Amino acid sequence: MRDKVLQLAKEKNAVILAHYYQTPDIQEIADFKGDSLALAQKATEIDADIILFAGVHFMAETAKILNPTRKVLLPDLAAGCSLAESCPADDFAKFKEMHPDHIVISYINCTAEIKTLSDVICTSGNAVQIVESFPREQKIIFAPDKNLGRYINEVTGRNMVLWDGTCEVHDILSAEKIIQMKIDNPDATLIAHPECPKPVLILADFIGSTTAMLNYTKNNASHKFIVATETGILHQMKKDSPNKEFLIVPADETCACNDCAYMKLNTMEKLYLALKNEQPEIILQEHIMINAKAPIIRMLELSKQLKL
Repeated sequence: MRDKVLQLAKEKNAVILAHYYQTPDIQEIADFKGDSLALAQKATEIDADIILFAGVHFMAETAKILNPTRKVLLPDLAAGCSLAESCPADDFAKFKEMHPDHIVISYINCTAEIKTLSDVICTSGNAVQIVESFPREQKIIFAPDKNLGRYINEVTGRNMVLWDGTCEVHDILSAEKIIQMKIDNPDATLIAHPECPKPVLILADFIGSTTAMLNYTKNNASHKFIVATETGILHQMKKDSPNKEFLIVPADETCACNDCAYMKLNTMEKLYLALKNEQPEIILQEHIMINAKAPIIRMLELSKQLKL
């Protein structure tokens, strides 16, 4: 199946993009894999007829917004995002009207409709720097992740108004479970994604985006890490540091894993069928693509200026 996918991609001049939370087999066949920022940046450089996006819906939407003339495929349209779904566009529009003197900075993990209501987009990798690029007196709404927004407020000393949304993969992680893991592994370093709740971040030795965590585990002297994020990241961590040990913080007691059910909907078979049938295709209305593109481009431009 792997060979069939690669052959079809070659025949159809398709590029395969994959997020680090995909299963290892999908990560291994991708032309490019990365976190949300890297994938957004890569989507502006693509020279292909088809983009096959192994990720979730908002990521494929972003690729389509940045490549309106190209066909963008998502292997399973049901691959959504609990964080994006926690911020309905109609409700957010009303929320925005309650704060007319605020600009909107939205985390890239949101729908295209929310992006149209935003002034600039950010990722976990550049969120602090994007926020800090605005004057201190500028009033800001941050959406949709309240955990990331609260973390940025604490790091920057800001008082952004936060939308009450969370990522179920990160918000479910328990400080009590982590404390027990630290007791059982006193030589381990705890790293956490800023989408985690505050009690988890307080315990962390390092807080950072997906790419930041990968770089930290490569360069840090520790040989054992407790990882508070989605399980898929372990594949690249183990490739980069084969002599180090990685322990994922489990979502519950049933297994030593913390999988995003949406990310794991993509399979090699679905990638093959998507390329074969050139479906499911991401279709967005033109006015949404135009209005959503502006805050994404502003993020990319700021990232270049800030050398992120």
